[in-house]
Amino acid sequence: WIPKTERTRSCHPPVFLFANMAAATTPVGHQASKTSPPGAAFDLSQPPVIEGFTPLPRPREEGFKDKFIRKTKENPFVPIGCLGTAGALTYGLIAFKHGKTRQSQLSMRARIFAQGFTVVAILVGVAATALKPRY
Repeated sequence: WIPKTERTRSCHPPVFLFANMAAATTPVGHQASKTSPPGAAFDLSQPPVIEGFTPLPRPREEGFKDKFIRKTKENPFVPIGCLGTAGALTYGLIAFKHGKTRQSQLSMRARIFAQGFTVVAILVGVAATALKPRY
């Protein structure tokens, strides 16, 4: 309860009223504890300790090379399609530079086919991964 003389027109009372209210809620003869109870301090560098739960060990971090090799083994058609796309594009640009318009057009069509192959390979890989049973 706040006396009528200390009330303000704003919806938030001044800060000094909160201090008075906190001091008034402490029972007589007891000191307000200013330290947190033991075990309440959190160490953010360690995972939380939960009784009855044993976490799995963290897997080793995977570098770019290891991840690339693993993904290539999982779905080898995606890198093949990417290499085919890059090859057709390179050949088509070289043919265009030399003025061979027919070869340039054919290689651009081959590039579109290779891109479509790559997209289908990605979709098949995603579907296969989604349908694979988890252990």
